[in-house]
Amino acid sequence: METIVRMSKKEDLPQLKALMLEYIVDFYRSPKPDDQKLDDLIAVLLQREQGLQFVAEKDGVLKGFATLYFTYSTTRADKITVMNDLYVAEDSRGTDMASGLFQACKKYTGDNRYAAMLWETAEDNHRAQRFYEKMGGHKGDFLTYSI
Repeated sequence: METIVRMSKKEDLPQLKALMLEYIVDFYRSPKPDDQKLDDLIAVLLQREQGLQFVAEKDGVLKGFATLYFTYSTTRADKITVMNDLYVAEDSRGTDMASGLFQACKKYTGDNRYAAMLWETAEDNHRAQRFYEKMGGHKGDFLTYSI
């Protein structure tokens, strides 16, 4: 069966939450977030007002997700999307899932008249950088800081 990329829905909650925890804790080695906070975030994204998620499904099993947040760019004086996450489970990497998720985000951005889609990845995540370059992305001129 082929991969289906679609917007997330309420019924995806258990599988999506498990994938998000894998991404947060296992892949990025970040602390496990409070269960209620993660549930609340997924609920906000299901409303599709401040952002949304696409999922990649194969044989009824979610294998990846991408998160788009909606915001504005002062320099563009227009609305933009920020692809905050693009994750594919390890056993499904190297398939068409990542490109399917990326293309869904890009299409949504264009179809809904956003001026641009921005994203970032870790400086040492060379595999992701090669993927984004293959998708037509290019490194920006700005550095990211956090506090």
